[in-house]
Amino acid sequence: MRINKFIALSGVCSRRKAEEFILDKMVKVNGQIVTNLAIDIKPSDVVLLNDQVIKPTSQNVYYMLNKPKGYITTMNDDRNRKTITDLLGDIDKRVFPIGRLDYDSEGLLFLTNDGELTYKLTHPRFEIPKKYIVKIEGEIKESELAVLRAGVVIDKVRYNKCKAKLINFENNISKIEIILSEGKNREIRKMFEAIGKEVIFLKRIEMAGIRLGGLKRGEIRPLKDYEIEHLKSLTK
Repeated sequence: MRINKFIALSGVCSRRKAEEFILDKMVKVNGQIVTNLAIDIKPSDVVLLNDQVIKPTSQNVYYMLNKPKGYITTMNDDRNRKTITDLLGDIDKRVFPIGRLDYDSEGLLFLTNDGELTYKLTHPRFEIPKKYIVKIEGEIKESELAVLRAGVVIDKVRYNKCKAKLINFENNISKIEIILSEGKNREIRKMFEAIGKEVIFLKRIEMAGIRLGGLKRGEIRPLKDYEIEHLKSLTK
């Protein structure tokens, strides 16, 4: 088994994060630091991360969190800001987020110790759809929405096409629905900046066909069996 997959199956992080740990010389195999991402792990090998023995877990867990604004999507922070770890309550297994929501955004976030599923749901080739509600001050023109749909260019990088529609315009606030499958850092905010608009509210309400529903801000719940099966079916 490839080493990044082995680490992901141990439930400590995703495959991508595992590769970072390896390159940062934080992983040992049989007492020796390894930096080769192509190394295969045999059943007899002893793997350590930060000098702690890790093994693939046989029990995966899956949760949905309604992340409030003002929390960062990480398990710890060296600047002592509030993190989603503060919202996990009595969950006794180590979990990590599938994807991210920035500090000023809120809404649906999946958490799991299933590194393989995390890798697949965040890999661009699977094009997992994510739906957001966006609010901006002022009116937005259909021509501006058309620019978003076509894919804006930011710092010479073209962003993928998306779906964008105006839900309503009330009290000088435009409420817009955005559906996209990319996951670049602060992507939606940058898209609107490219057309001269500032996002004042951003909430993810759906991912991979699973809706946030009535989960209150800061609340977390286990995913239902049919939701887990649905997520796994998307990446086969």
